[in-house]
Amino acid sequence: MDLRISSTPLPFASALAARRTATPQGGTQEAGFSGALKGALNAVSKAQNQADELQKQVQLDNPKVSLEETMVAIQKAQVSFQATLQVRNRLVQAYTDIMNMQV
Repeated sequence: MDLRISSTPLPFASALAARRTATPQGGTQEAGFSGALKGALNAVSKAQNQADELQKQVQLDNPKVSLEETMVAIQKAQVSFQATLQVRNRLVQAYTDIMNMQV
């Protein structure tokens, strides 16, 4: 199964932007793969929380929140989560392949 990712994937584009602007408490930027992964996971979590909040507001009949906006937010959160899940699956597969290599 070959998965193609568009030029601007949601969780990772957000992670790169977050990595460029945010600095940890120590004052130095966390660089590398772990920083990008943490940023991507935070972006996915934020998208899911936003979708949940919009869904609650629609259920409470808030006139400021539209159903269309809520459905788009839910779909974005779902796509972000699925992309993150595929990255995790690829990482686990790569780890398994490396562990099975003969030295």
